[in-house]
Amino acid sequence: MNTPYWTPGTATGIGSLPGTDPLEAARTVAGELPDLPHLPELPARGVGADLIGRTAGLLVDLATEFVPSGYRVTPRPGGEHRRAVDLLRTDLDALEEALDATRPAWVKLQAAGPWTLAAEVELHNGHRVLTDLGARREFAASLAEGLAGHAGEVAARTGARVVVQLDEPSLPSVLAGALSTPSGFGTVASVPEADAEQLLRVVIDALPQPVIVHCCAPKAPIALLRRAGAGALALDVGLIGTHRAALDAIGESWDAEVPILLGLVPSVRPDREPSLRELARPALWLADHVGFARERLATLVVPTPTCGLAGASPEWAQRAMAKARDLGKAFVEPPESWSDTD
Repeated sequence: MNTPYWTPGTATGIGSLPGTDPLEAARTVAGELPDLPHLPELPARGVGADLIGRTAGLLVDLATEFVPSGYRVTPRPGGEHRRAVDLLRTDLDALEEALDATRPAWVKLQAAGPWTLAAEVELHNGHRVLTDLGARREFAASLAEGLAGHAGEVAARTGARVVVQLDEPSLPSVLAGALSTPSGFGTVASVPEADAEQLLRVVIDALPQPVIVHCCAPKAPIALLRRAGAGALALDVGLIGTHRAALDAIGESWDAEVPILLGLVPSVRPDREPSLRELARPALWLADHVGFARERLATLVVPTPTCGLAGASPEWAQRAMAKARDLGKAFVEPPESWSDTD
């Protein structure tokens, strides 16, 4: 079986990198992850470069400002909003230059998904956008339009097919009703799964297919993400656990030929650098326990770091991407030593 998307053995990154130099970051990604390079995010640059500020800069006819408690809706774009737009344009210029020599078939972009955006941006009254049904619908529609335009621009500038990754780290808390109110003494009401699925689908349906949905939080709602139309998932293997429901959801995804960007490489340098065999072991275990031949990992798994690399040293960030690339190649041609891996 061939993956319906990228080449078997492909690896990629999750999004963020350390440092503040967009051209250096783009060149590193292009060199280490040539089959599926991603547009680097550099949150060390401050306001407007983080996940929420960067995504807010993509919104159409909506603007945010930065206040002590975070991002808040504002009637008109201010300096912080314009800064986010300018930073993203600088990043696109750097990516275009870095990819000019390699011209990859695919490029990956990342942005906050509609639920994480609604959970992390405040309305004028200090409450989360999440708490207002009309506001969260307006934000989702604006995000869908802005992201679609962003993807189209990247495709035109790089000549590559674009895959968008929606980051939804807050979605499990949204579903569980675990997010605090402004006072800190209460929690926002939980959102029903059907509502979460419907709003997520609004954004997914507006984007080039497939759309990746990434959730690096415990209890990622894997089945919900697939029902919403995710064509690929991105998960930290260490957070999947051994619960039967999670394993069944993985198996059902693979049965449907939905690949998983699987976080296998530590996002910060461990005390001892693990071997490829050690890094591969969780993926091999997963294949064994959901009933898939290990040989299929080449098409069903895209190795990645466990999450973003913003907290890593520049040296480890580059090494982690190289490790992910080597894992992808090893899944295509597994070493003999893997035959008896636990």
